[in-house]
Amino acid sequence: MGQSVDEAGTWTTVIGGELVEVPATIEGIRATLSPERAAEFDLVIARTHVAKLPQVLADWALPPEALAEEDEVIARLKAGDHSDSVPQDDFDGDGGGGER
Repeated sequence: MGQSVDEAGTWTTVIGGELVEVPATIEGIRATLSPERAAEFDLVIARTHVAKLPQVLADWALPPEALAEEDEVIARLKAGDHSDSVPQDDFDGDGGGGER
């Protein structure tokens, strides 16, 4: 999933094949939440280890359909369907996992 961050505090990513912007600041994420969810968010963020904070913030920033899309991909991979996957060895772009 390609991602970029602009100075205005939004994060651009692809969800369901569409380019979308989501909040990229704690304040921005919190502003999208109901009062009950905001209270839960505050508690979760306060208790999250700094090493895990980026992933936890991303999970809160992304809409539910993005998380569902990730769950579908993980389930597909666990079932052995690796279509549309790129082996890590092929990230160099040579198509054959050649020398680095």
